[in-house]
Amino acid sequence: MRTILMLLTLFLLSACSSGIDGNKYSTLSPQFDPYEFFVGDIKAWGIVQDRDGNLVQQFTVDIKGSINNQSELVLDETFNYLLGDGVKTRIWTITKAADNQYSGRADDILDSASGETFGNAMNWQYRMDLPVDDTSYEVHFDDWMWSFDQTTLINRSYIEKFGIVMAEVTIFMQRQ
Repeated sequence: MRTILMLLTLFLLSACSSGIDGNKYSTLSPQFDPYEFFVGDIKAWGIVQDRDGNLVQQFTVDIKGSINNQSELVLDETFNYLLGDGVKTRIWTITKAADNQYSGRADDILDSASGETFGNAMNWQYRMDLPVDDTSYEVHFDDWMWSFDQTTLINRSYIEKFGIVMAEVTIFMQRQ
């Protein structure tokens, strides 16, 4: 009986996780193209909140985007933490797989990331070993990005473990 109650509780909690339908954004503009938005210098400001809404990290990111010889989008990210601590640098290599479909990789990402654009939005999903204090946790990131115009982007990330949202990240990005 205890096992059944635990499974039922886990199922109910997982139903509270992100369930955004990208098709709702398919007709919204401006159309988001990561190859256009991220080439050049981007400045980003972000926060991480735990399940209770408490601020656990506050950071800025300097992103330098370029296209390499293999037609891959390369994002060189440098993080600066005002509150908390985390990864200092990350280099993403992103490839357009098909219409509106993307894949990507970075050293701290398990397997590869996958993404899809929907009008002014993009969904980007991946797994990573997230370092916390003296250990790390394998988590799933469900990122949603929405473009406001050619220079402004909002990113909302849901960090999940066992299908439960454990933390949320909000990032404001602006082309420089």
